[in-house]
Amino acid sequence: MMSFFESFIFDIYKTSVPEWLAVISGTIYLVLLTQKNILCWYFALASSLLYVYLCFIAHLYLETLLQLFYAVMAVVGWYMWYNEKLVEKIQNPIDGKKTAKPVKIELPIREWALKYHLINIVVSSIIAVVLGYIFANYTKQLNPFVDAFTTVFSLTTTYMVAKRVLTNWIYWIVIDFTSIFLYYERGYSLTSMLYLIYTFMAISGFIFWKKQYEKQKSQC
Repeated sequence: MMSFFESFIFDIYKTSVPEWLAVISGTIYLVLLTQKNILCWYFALASSLLYVYLCFIAHLYLETLLQLFYAVMAVVGWYMWYNEKLVEKIQNPIDGKKTAKPVKIELPIREWALKYHLINIVVSSIIAVVLGYIFANYTKQLNPFVDAFTTVFSLTTTYMVAKRVLTNWIYWIVIDFTSIFLYYERGYSLTSMLYLIYTFMAISGFIFWKKQYEKQKSQC
């Protein structure tokens, strides 16, 4: 009888090419994201489209929809980061009139007030329970409530990433840790390991963004 480690290694060995590509793309995405590099969205799009296929064939239908959302948000995130502009008033030296001039700047890291986090948690939890119940009773969805939890909270957290809300990383730590078990149970051991890496990288991302956020506040 194989040990857990031997079984895990065997699962990695039989990992499909699409899963390998999805994992590699997803890893590059998160590395670039922690550095606030706009190229992260290209790899996010590639990884998401691959996981649409992988989740669908594993009967993780809510995750399939989530990955489709990720693909759309990758495009939206890239657009938002690419078009960060501040309208600066430039004074004409001849007539003294000021005209608007778009100046490209980096969108600052921000934080939500506690009430917004509470609203997000309560509303997302209710939606997750309702979705979990529906998919548990009317589809062949596997792990419906766990899948619903990661899906719903990932939607709002992805929006927080696009808006550069600092505590998006706290949400990701919980979501990624939960996803380790979700994907392992579906036979995606390599992806399960990826989400373990995601968990540690989310911690690293929070520390990096926190330092940047404190630096911003000190300059105000």
